[in-house]
Amino acid sequence: MSSSDEESLVNAMKSIFAYRNNVVIRREVEEQNEAQSSRRKRRYIHRDRVEAHNRLMKDYFVQDPKYPPEYFKRRYRMSQSLLEKIIEGILSYSTRPNAPKWFTYFQQRPDACGVLGVSTILKITSAIRQLAYGDSPDLFDEYLQISERTSRESLQNFTRCIIDLYGNVYMREPTEDDIRRLYHKHEELHGFPGMLGSIDCMHWTWGKCPNAWKGHFTRGDHGYPTIMLESVASYDNWIWHAYFGMVGSNNDLNVLNASPLFDSLLTDTAPQVPYKIGDVDFDRGYYLADEIYPSWASFVKGFSSVVDAKKEILYKETICSS
Repeated sequence: MSSSDEESLVNAMKSIFAYRNNVVIRREVEEQNEAQSSRRKRRYIHRDRVEAHNRLMKDYFVQDPKYPPEYFKRRYRMSQSLLEKIIEGILSYSTRPNAPKWFTYFQQRPDACGVLGVSTILKITSAIRQLAYGDSPDLFDEYLQISERTSRESLQNFTRCIIDLYGNVYMREPTEDDIRRLYHKHEELHGFPGMLGSIDCMHWTWGKCPNAWKGHFTRGDHGYPTIMLESVASYDNWIWHAYFGMVGSNNDLNVLNASPLFDSLLTDTAPQVPYKIGDVDFDRGYYLADEIYPSWASFVKGFSSVVDAKKEILYKETICSS
């Protein structure tokens, strides 16, 4: 082969390799551009919100619903009348001037194309189902046709609305009028003059506890994560004190030492509502507790059962001595 033929062959091979490299480079650039453009484009999922709203209304809120009232109460954790009252309160408050954005969030409004957004009942149902079952926000997408982000925002705004609407009514310490009413009712119903309510702690099972926190919230006698909840309830199920969330293996005494139940009593700002047991006058009421609580003047411990007059007299003497 002559030198000219070898030179021609080398040039041809160089052209082939150059062409191949250009094709590969061009293909890689095109793939990168497509990937970048796909990331920039927002994927739209068509959700039939009208159908979801109508289906939910037929299931629970029409004259003759598909599911009976006991199903409604189990899945919403409340009666239908109470839910309707909450919805009415949120919507009426959202129409006030300068209403917070978490109230106006539940108003159904059209978007820029004139299409109505998610209805109020769908957003509130998503929030309540998350609270009732403790599931992730995207679990109800198929039934309610709501995205994960909308479900999460619904839960956050719903809790803020509830705190603003009912926090000052229910989650508060009793006033002097409330204390007198509690005195009267507890004495009338149970024969306990001066009782404010019953105090106790319970272990609230935390099924969705993160793995990194399970060691902090698992007690040996339970074997699964729990959160200690301390609450005070009166005769009408008014829970005006609730304290929970402490880290560690706790019992009733640990939670009591950290809870703010007696802060107002220690700072001498608690209401003084006197009452009388026999011939003894008292300034402040007491809580009915079990045996684990300390022997303080604010606690009266009950017997397992009062079956005769002797134990009833002994119990009343215990109250007077406290």
